[in-house]
Amino acid sequence: MIDLSTEEWREALRLVRAAADAEEGTPSREEARAAAFDFMRTASSKRILSLAHLLQPGATGRSIQAALVPLERVDGRARVTDAEMGIRTTDAPRPSDRADMVVVADNIRSAFNAGGIFRTADFFGASRIILCGYTPTPENQQVRKTALGADEAVPWEHIADIRDAIDAFRREGRRIYALETVDGATPIERLAPVFPCALLLGNERFGLDPDVVRSADEIVEIPSHGQKNSLNVVSALAVAAAFMRA
Repeated sequence: MIDLSTEEWREALRLVRAAADAEEGTPSREEARAAAFDFMRTASSKRILSLAHLLQPGATGRSIQAALVPLERVDGRARVTDAEMGIRTTDAPRPSDRADMVVVADNIRSAFNAGGIFRTADFFGASRIILCGYTPTPENQQVRKTALGADEAVPWEHIADIRDAIDAFRREGRRIYALETVDGATPIERLAPVFPCALLLGNERFGLDPDVVRSADEIVEIPSHGQKNSLNVVSALAVAAAFMRA
């Protein structure tokens, strides 16, 4: 990733711009070109290093311009700051008035998907995450890396059998939703969610076990408008949670 704010990028831009502005065929052009070449061929940035060859002795005006354009593009992006765009770049405190929704991930194979579930569940204000079966936990480095700290923001626990988790939810008085593509399921956009609730997610390939689906209070699905009838589990969670929190 390019750091748009480094002094090295600004200095490279200044030197190459000076070479481009100098009159072609004059000593001042050659001096400016040489200064830019000497600076860029020892730069710490790999991107700047990759441009240095355009400024070798004998470089034409077109070659110098070819080195200048990417530097000016970086400079242009640096000037349009996040603040000017109104983009929020800092995390907010975890809200205390969030709807009480537990996300349950059963037999998720991919550690990256498990980490994505943490990040997505946190984004939509899940109160808890339950990991069931062989779903990898945040002790797994790939889960932690993908979660980007969400594994520390959302309380979680591992329950070996999802059926035990469902029994616990019933004692808590939670309404249980299974996210699965089956005949008769409620399209997610028509769901009127009741809180507190639990949202059950199944294996990337096989989904939830049929008896688990049948045990839910309501089955919800995300209607497909394409050839494939399902989404990646993290994407599916994001869509479902967005509708449930709307």
